Amino acid sequence: MSSGASLTELDARARDIFRQVVETYLETGEPVGSRTLSRSGVSLSPASIRNTMQDLAHLGLLSAPHTSSGRLPTHHGLRLFVDGLLEIGDLSEDAKRDIEARLTSKGRSFDTALREASSMLSGLAGGAGVVMTPSFEAGVKHVEFILLGPDQALAVLVYDDGRVENRLMTVALGTTPSVLIEASNYLNARIRGRTLGEAKRELAAELAEERQKLDEAASVLINQGLAAWSGEEGNKRALIVRGRANLLEASSLDDLERVRSLFEDLEQKEELIELLDDVKDAQGVRIFIGSESKLFSLSGSAVIAAPYMAGQSQKVVGAIGVIGPARLNYARIIPLVDYTAKILGRLLD
Repeated sequence: MSSGASLTELDARARDIFRQVVETYLETGEPVGSRTLSRSGVSLSPASIRNTMQDLAHLGLLSAPHTSSGRLPTHHGLRLFVDGLLEIGDLSEDAKRDIEARLTSKGRSFDTALREASSMLSGLAGGAGVVMTPSFEAGVKHVEFILLGPDQALAVLVYDDGRVENRLMTVALGTTPSVLIEASNYLNARIRGRTLGEAKRELAAELAEERQKLDEAASVLINQGLAAWSGEEGNKRALIVRGRANLLEASSLDDLERVRSLFEDLEQKEELIELLDDVKDAQGVRIFIGSESKLFSLSGSAVIAAPYMAGQSQKVVGAIGVIGPARLNYARIIPLVDYTAKILGRLLD
């Protein structure tokens, strides 16, 4: 059985029957039989439809859950359908206005808007709504090192957004206040406006060249500070997951074991953050079906997610999406997720 069949391998008849099987399955969640298709307007006999469905099964696009039942699209079949046959419309103006109104209510904080976005997507899509909170660093405005003891110093970092962080550092025995001042002056002259991550990348080569001009202890302190600070706990992401109950309501008795597995997947917060981190590299909506995501390979679930960006900078800072059974309504949910991500980006501006 091939797992790499493409639309070019299908003639017009096979493509039409394949499309109708998938669309009927996404609508009903039930296996689709040849008689169902013949009654729905396919101008072929049930026997001809059945033969074509068998060919599609040999290509790995359809499967039969039971010997006497109809056919279901495989995860590979769903991916082929989404990539090549799915017709995605735009949201209506009323739907857009409703999303904006729910997320931009007067006096609503961005954190509240994120929670509302997750709940809203869950309700509208019939799956679990998931949001990864923003991940971004403000530029550094000022750095100062203060000696606290023989081998300990306090690093005070003031950011452009007004945050102040105090971080303890271990220093070499015998480090003097003058060494701390030298290190502070060096960083303040070069780091202003840069994030810690940017400073680490951009100053690495410069530090190697100017090490002779700096006191050795100051050079070590600067390197140690940049290495320890960039990408640390100030940049941790949190997850907001809403609507697990929707997954139960939309499932048949046969699906309950799969839903239980999905519930367990949703508790794997670190793995879910990793998945949404992959979404942050995308230009738009990304879709993972079944085994395309390591996290959801056992539950056979699907993820439709999009990154959201900080307004004017267009820097990706988070992701939002819907998780549910593989038979999600892709045509409806894709524009819904995409537009919600755009509104969140505007709110960050």
